[in-house]
Amino acid sequence: MRVEPAGAAFRVAVDDGVSRTSHVVTVSPDEQARYGPGIDPVRLVEESFRFLLEREPAASILPRFSLGVIERYFPEYPEEIRRRLRVG
Repeated sequence: MRVEPAGAAFRVAVDDGVSRTSHVVTVSPDEQARYGPGIDPVRLVEESFRFLLEREPAASILPRFSLGVIERYFPEYPEEIRRRLRVG
């Protein structure tokens, strides 16, 4: 997995050895404060993708979304991502 800043968003490339997917993820200031205050946004996106990949194949992940969308599908995301990042 590779995460690169792309203006106000992040490009995420996932290669699982079978297929390649690419995604664009936006992280608003409110999302940064909610999920990973004080954490490098690239790290926040990387760990968020690890979280998603543990639950679904890369091809099932939306090609473009805002970080807050994860919580709609996985209500445990906020608590789990803060635990992984050791926030609060």
